[in-house]
Order: sequence, then structure tokens, then C-alpha cells
Amino acid sequence: MTVHIHPTALVSKKAQISEDVTIGPYCIVEDDVVIGEGTKLEAFVHARDCVRIGKNCRLFEHSVVGGLPQDFDFKGEKSWAVLEDGVTLRENVTVHRASGEDKKTVIREGSFLMEGVHVAHNVVVGPNCVIANKVGLAGYVTIGEGAVFGGMVGVHQFVRIGRYCMVGGLSKVVRDVPPFTLADGHPATIRNINVVGLRRSGFSDEERSLIKRIYRFLFRGNMPFTEALSKLEESFGDSPYLGEIRDFARSGKRGITPWYFPEKKEIDQ
Repeated sequence: MTVHIHPTALVSKKAQISEDVTIGPYCIVEDDVVIGEGTKLEAFVHARDCVRIGKNCRLFEHSVVGGLPQDFDFKGEKSWAVLEDGVTLRENVTVHRASGEDKKTVIREGSFLMEGVHVAHNVVVGPNCVIANKVGLAGYVTIGEGAVFGGMVGVHQFVRIGRYCMVGGLSKVVRDVPPFTLADGHPATIRNINVVGLRRSGFSDEERSLIKRIYRFLFRGNMPFTEALSKLEESFGDSPYLGEIRDFARSGKRGITPWYFPEKKEIDQ
């Protein structure tokens, strides 16, 4: 196996390029870049300094990885943008380096980012997330495994999206979205558990039913949210997923996205 570099591409001799990598027309690969085996860069891709790209990734036209963070706290320190194995970036995706010495922006293995997605500094995505066109992820956003985003979603800085969530297109997400739920709206509210996504990911009927009962207890019980949270184990015992939901709700900086009910728009939290 050999490396295939188009004659119009500008590839630094200091970059570490593995076997079976393809670098297309007019790409730019700067000095401090590592590209794993089997990865393909289509035309006009720019891999800037402090970038690590894993194996079998595919970066489409005009994607840029390693841009400087849009953060006034950034003072030129060495930080990283990391794509793990099997990541796909479609056209015009931008992934910025982190802010803070030796900090990382990371897209984990198997995630698929569609055209025009922006991943800001210190974001962590994945693994196996699907993020549709024109989604904007502000700084320090964290997205759990298997989450799916519709197009043109905007996510506020420091927001966390739990595992196997679905966020509907055009949503404005300003609070944390807890695991296994479906959120939509402007601003986003929780509409249900992510039934379709959980089924496709192999969650059984019993597991989905348990998750739904936990959330019904938290959001529709006759007690404040924080009190219901403290009584989860008393009501459900040591149930699978309970600890994940409880720990997620107790941490974070942005608060929990409220659940929307047509007959009761405001939920006591």
C-alpha cells in the first residue's frame, strides 16, 4: 500500500501520513498533523496544525480541521482537534481546536457530520452520532453516544446532550437534554423518549418501558423535580439506566430541558 497525494496538494514533509491515505486536489496538510491508515481527504480539505485524524476517516470538500478557537480566552496555547477512527465530515464542516493548554476538541469513532456543521472549541461528539446539515455546536458542548440531530440545530455553550437522544431540526437547545429522550422546539423541550432511536439501537420493550416510567416519575409526579430525583432509587430500586439518568440530571451547568405537555406547559423543576 502507498500514499496517494495529488500533485496540486500542499503536504508538509513534517506531517505523519500513514499507508493507504489519499489526499486529493488542492488540499493543505500542515506540519503538526497525523493521518491514520485508509483515510481519504477529498479536494480542498485543510488539516491545520495540532490535528490528529484516525483510520478510515473521510473528509469531503472544503472541510477544515484544526482552526483556531473563536474564544477570547485562547492565547495561542497548544491544543488539539482530534477525529477518531471512521469519522466522516461532509462538505464545509469546520472543527476548531480546543481552548486551554493541551485540551482537545474530539469527534469520536464512527460519527457522521453532514454538510456545513460547525464544531466549536472543547466540544466532544460521539461515538456514532449523526449530525445533519448546518448544525452549530458552541464551545464545551458534550454529546453522548448515538445521538442524532436534525438540520440547523443550534446548541448553546456548555450544554450536554445525553446518549441516544434525538434533537429535531431547527431546534434551539439552551439546556441539557437527558439521555434517551427526544427534544424539539425553539427553545427545545422534551417531547418523549426517543422510541425509534432506542428500538433501532437494540433497546428491548422492557428497557424502553422502564426509561419511560422513570421519566414519567421525574416530570409528571406530584413533587418538585429535585425531590423526585432524590426518590428514584426508593421507587425503582437499582434499575438499569436509573443511575445514568440521575447522575446526568444532578450535574451540568445549564439545567435540564423541561418536558412539554400540551395541557401543562410549565413543569415544576
